[in-house]
Amino acid sequence: MALFSQDALNPGVRKREVFGWAMYDFANSGYTTVVITAVFAAYFVGGIAQKAEWATFAWTLALSISYAIVMLTMPSIGAYADLRANKKKLLMLTTAGCVVTTAALAFAGPGSVALAMVLIILSNTFFSYGDSLTAAFLPELAKPGGMGKVSGWGWSFGYFGGMLALGLSLGYVIWAQGQGIKADQFVPVTMLITAVIYGASALVTFRLLRERAVPNPDAMAQGGLVASLRQLRKTFLEARRFRDFMWLLACTVFYQGGVAVAIALAAIYAEQVIGFKQQETMILIFVLNIAAAVGAFGFGYFQDRIGHKLALGVTLVGWIATCVIAAITTTKGGFWYAAAIAGFCMGSSQSAGRAMAGMFAPEKQLAEFYGLWTFATRLASIIGPLSYGAITWMTGGNQRTAILSTAVLFVAGLILLLPINMARGREAALKAGPQA
Repeated sequence: MALFSQDALNPGVRKREVFGWAMYDFANSGYTTVVITAVFAAYFVGGIAQKAEWATFAWTLALSISYAIVMLTMPSIGAYADLRANKKKLLMLTTAGCVVTTAALAFAGPGSVALAMVLIILSNTFFSYGDSLTAAFLPELAKPGGMGKVSGWGWSFGYFGGMLALGLSLGYVIWAQGQGIKADQFVPVTMLITAVIYGASALVTFRLLRERAVPNPDAMAQGGLVASLRQLRKTFLEARRFRDFMWLLACTVFYQGGVAVAIALAAIYAEQVIGFKQQETMILIFVLNIAAAVGAFGFGYFQDRIGHKLALGVTLVGWIATCVIAAITTTKGGFWYAAAIAGFCMGSSQSAGRAMAGMFAPEKQLAEFYGLWTFATRLASIIGPLSYGAITWMTGGNQRTAILSTAVLFVAGLILLLPINMARGREAALKAGPQA
């Protein structure tokens, strides 16, 4: 059987279009890898905020504000995109917003905490909108039985985009340090590198990806915003029909909270607790991305074979082990073990969650349901990092206690995964009806 089988795709979907869709994962992964995880996060704490006691909390607060904005607005934006059939147009606008504000991070230097926080809030908000909108195309491209594979293709390919941005940034940082250039001069260049790769790669998506949705005539007549809010209210009122999707959202809030901690604070933990130097951290994150790419790709096939629910459960057990190892290890070698497990589980767990949401989303409400899924993931991204930052602050900087407490989020996610019935959830989506 071909590795990239046409059998996984819906009728009329060509592989080149799936490549175009996957290119968006390639495009935006550099943002999370370089800005949120490997470079700017540690620079914000150590350089911009100059290692103040509140620095980690300020970083998590900025992320949490952006996630709160997305959480409160994305479901209605998703409903609007479905009713007006303009997912692709909105994706182009949000991408431009993220590219511009990421490039603007180059102007944030030592002491400019407020500017850095505002730009992180804006760039991460635009990134999150784009992440949700591109996910809503998945059920249009893949058959139910191939959802895991196709999601895994995109997520794994995305990590190579992250590695490209990080690799170029790492090469520049090593050269700059060799020339005696300081962080406040070389970190801004890495922001420009990331923005250019994001914007250029996304152009492939906009060229190849089709908008298959059909505008709803009622929305055109009533005004998109009014109709979208009305549709969103209707979905919440009918939530009992989609109880497995609602269980998935509850599960997602907890396990994605833990994943958000790993994304937002891995570099900070490695440098401040374990003693990694900046270039060592960047190499660590680079290798972690390789593990994540392998995990997302291979697990995509695995989850279609054994079922999305069991596959997600396996990754959550891996995350729990990661937190425990990271909390007790005192050596760089020990932390590498934790990072390897985290890398494998990161791509797998997020790809599995995206595929499960696609299984439960009615065809005529794809962007809306992915908007609700984004609501859950962004609520998680508030709960996880903000609780980590608060625990670190309250314990006088004890990040080991904070990372160990993160294991509780994955345990809760595992418990909330148990009531989900995949067959029942899929049946509810099919009963909701096809695209008008």
